[in-house]
Amino acid sequence: MSTWFIRRRPAVELPRLTPRARPVATVRVDLHEAMPDLVPYLGQAAYLQLEQFETLSRVAAEAEDLRAKEPISAAAGHALSKHQGIVAELRRRGDDPAAAMQPFAAEIEGFSALLVGADWRETLLSALVTGGLLDDFFIRLAGGLPGDVGPRIAHLLGSESGQEGVLEVLRAEIGADPLLGSRLAMWGRRLVGDTLLVARSALHLSGNRATDEERIEPIFTELIAAHTRRMDALGLTA
Repeated sequence: MSTWFIRRRPAVELPRLTPRARPVATVRVDLHEAMPDLVPYLGQAAYLQLEQFETLSRVAAEAEDLRAKEPISAAAGHALSKHQGIVAELRRRGDDPAAAMQPFAAEIEGFSALLVGADWRETLLSALVTGGLLDDFFIRLAGGLPGDVGPRIAHLLGSESGQEGVLEVLRAEIGADPLLGSRLAMWGRRLVGDTLLVARSALHLSGNRATDEERIEPIFTELIAAHTRRMDALGLTA
């Protein structure tokens, strides 16, 4: 079993982004050869959504401000709905959802343990950053799924996530605490490497580092660009 989640790893070298002022040509990448089988894809995606639900539920319980609890709880509900939708897809195929998720349970729980911040605001940012990155990634992967499963899963994962409500909560907290912004920006940067390792773990890579990096770099560049936009929406540096 993979052990990437057991300890804090060295910093991951991420794809370099073109400066924002310069237009970037979109490169579409065929990932069919690197695609996981359907059941592992669904099992990992389902368990990630379940962990997102549990994380947001804990944050909602810890938040002191009653005005913050409702949007955070709503975001938790959206994650649970996505989990249930993926589970329904597994059942539709005649697969056991628990058996499909089990191979990923220990790794994802270990990953989630790394996302617990010094307070509920850091953990909320964790949910925003990792949930956004992984939803984007699994939507991108869904294009390689067989039949009509891919469009259904992409639509499900791309549905309402409650992200705007979470952004509003974090904006309000940053506005009320002049020191919080720099702390959250630093915390957000720490989250990206571990989250991209989770994404890589879903791929069947060839073992040829140069070939693999060339093939997947455009996708990870897209993920980081979307992450940067989320951080920009908070007034934070990605």
